[in-house]
Amino acid sequence: MVESSSIIPASVLRNLADKLYEKRKNAALEVEGIVKQLAAARDYERIGAVISLLTMEFARSSQSNHRKGGLIGLAAFTVGLTKEAAQYLEQIVPPVLLSFSDQDSRVRYYACEALYNIGKVVTGDLIVFFNQIFDALCKLSADSDGNVQSAAHLLDRLVKEIVTNSDQFSIEEFIPLLRERMNVLNPYVRQFLVGWITVLDSVPEIDMLGFLPDFLDGLFNMLSDSSHEIRQQADSALSEFLQEIKNSPNVDYGRIAEILVQRAASQDEFTRLTAITWINEFVKLSGSQLVPYYADILGAILPCISDKEEKIRVVARETNEEVRSYPAYLGEGFDVGLVLSVARRQLSSEQDATRIEALRWIGTLLARYRVEVLSFLADIFDTLFKALSDPSDKVVLLVLEVHACIARDALHFHNLVSFLVHNFRSDHLLLEKRGTLIIRQLCVLLDSERVYRELSSILEGETNLEFASVMVQALNLILLTSSELAELRALLKQSLVNSAGKDLFVSLYSSWCHSPMATISLCLLAQAYEHASSVIHSLEEEDINAKFLFQLDRLIRLLETPIFAYLRLQLLEPGKYVWLLKSLYGLLMLLPQQSAAFKILRTRLKTVPPHTFSGKQFKQTPAGTRDSQISLAMSRGIQIEDGDGDHDARNAHDGINFSSRLQQFEQMQRKHCMLSRSQLRSRSSNSTPYASSQEVRRPEEPRRLATVSDVSRPPSRSSWIAPG
Repeated sequence: MVESSSIIPASVLRNLADKLYEKRKNAALEVEGIVKQLAAARDYERIGAVISLLTMEFARSSQSNHRKGGLIGLAAFTVGLTKEAAQYLEQIVPPVLLSFSDQDSRVRYYACEALYNIGKVVTGDLIVFFNQIFDALCKLSADSDGNVQSAAHLLDRLVKEIVTNSDQFSIEEFIPLLRERMNVLNPYVRQFLVGWITVLDSVPEIDMLGFLPDFLDGLFNMLSDSSHEIRQQADSALSEFLQEIKNSPNVDYGRIAEILVQRAASQDEFTRLTAITWINEFVKLSGSQLVPYYADILGAILPCISDKEEKIRVVARETNEEVRSYPAYLGEGFDVGLVLSVARRQLSSEQDATRIEALRWIGTLLARYRVEVLSFLADIFDTLFKALSDPSDKVVLLVLEVHACIARDALHFHNLVSFLVHNFRSDHLLLEKRGTLIIRQLCVLLDSERVYRELSSILEGETNLEFASVMVQALNLILLTSSELAELRALLKQSLVNSAGKDLFVSLYSSWCHSPMATISLCLLAQAYEHASSVIHSLEEEDINAKFLFQLDRLIRLLETPIFAYLRLQLLEPGKYVWLLKSLYGLLMLLPQQSAAFKILRTRLKTVPPHTFSGKQFKQTPAGTRDSQISLAMSRGIQIEDGDGDHDARNAHDGINFSSRLQQFEQMQRKHCMLSRSQLRSRSSNSTPYASSQEVRRPEEPRRLATVSDVSRPPSRSSWIAPG
């Protein structure tokens, strides 16, 4: 074995380990000359001895000056060998790579210098160590010493040049290392990584686009970096990749889409915008490839529709429409259940726009995949009903459209109305704040007659009598006031002459019995004036309470609206519509004289022209009532004639058994009275027994109705004089 000391003079070895750079440099030049001579002589044994000396005695020495001399010596050794240096790279490069992590910054600096000089000599042969060199450079790019960073940058440029000119570079082996480093937060490392991605992507022979999913997430991470330069570089790299995607026929849209979906929820505004822009382009480019990922994409798009940044909102809306307009087929992997689940979750969003789009998606799914959506109905039904309490009217209207679409089938229609009644019963605020809107819209979407018949059928058997009364009063008010129910009112007006109107009247009457005023209103609307009078006269003391008077006040005011114009015109023929007149006077008798409603109705009745009652009409009425009518006639100078002029008495009431209806009403009211008494007793047992505040009792007054003449008598002269 050849002694290395016999090859390299001792003085050279001393200078190689000297603390002065100039001495080490001169010694390295002498080593280079010695190696050149050995290479020329093909003395490979001595060459081996020299490399062993430089690596073991110097580069791996515990003394920093020896390590510095060893690094510069290895570089000189490589230069001396020139073309033959590649054979010794397995011995030359590892010690240099080890020095990159040396504690002495000067050693790290000389390691960069040494590898640079080695690379200059061996060029492409250095590629076999690329991953180790890349890993070392990645760390050195964030070195605490500025000189080391500068040296590393110089070496980095050389390595990039070597890679771009090499045909031996393995992208498959490099990508795992790149993916591992992409999550580093150091700005210098990030800049280093973006630089390498850009360089490698510029090499035509290297397919970086094919491995984009492996490092795309890291690039998106950099978009939120605190350094403007890094954000700009990352954005530039992403823009370049997006352009390549547009021009490439083979792209793994699915894997990339998964990353984009996550980044669309980023807290960083710029990251969200970039992600949603990519998704937008992907939806346009991918065709059916993204269909299996539509649920995830919607999960990203719908929140962005309500983003605070306008640019994001615009792109998100455009993307949403693109996805919705694409005719996705179940065979392409479109998962109705997943998409429906996403839409359901977004219904709990705090943003109106997102909830609206979620509902539109549910509507779209119902229109295209009705059978599949209905199979998931149990999963979304509760959520859809909760949405009826949404603070946004627009959301509520869309929810109702969805419900109406579901309720096209008879079974689902019944379930919808039943569930709606259940929710009104359990949530009084829903009925109070949204009841009118919900009922009116359902009548538009599902046919008002069908809706009212179903509601009446359910309420007829309602065991919660208080709720039934409140619900019927609400339905009655909607019936009397809503423009959407004009056709329903027109049909009810024909109840006495039309079989369809008769059936509807009978259908509603069964549940309207829960409320005396609703029943009277229904009779007035149906022009069943004789029955209205009978209902009024059947009322007992317990029925006349504060709630009743409030509803009566409302009815009197409604009688002055255009809806009841026909009724007011009928008052022009009092002889023909005597039961109408009697019903109105009956209502007047129930009102407190000082109330505004009393004055309104009394004023209206004073305008009724003089008329003649036939003797037959009076014979058909009870004695007490007949006395009242005679008194009325006498007070107003009305003549009483024989004959049959009473239209109400002879219209035959075909198909409507009003006697049975009256019994039905009285029976229902007895149930309500029993409930009221029970509640009163319960309250009395728990507190001082005072009369219910909701009951209006006048013990000193008789229970019978006052005569009509009591209110039709002309007022005294003094009452015409304005006070003061």
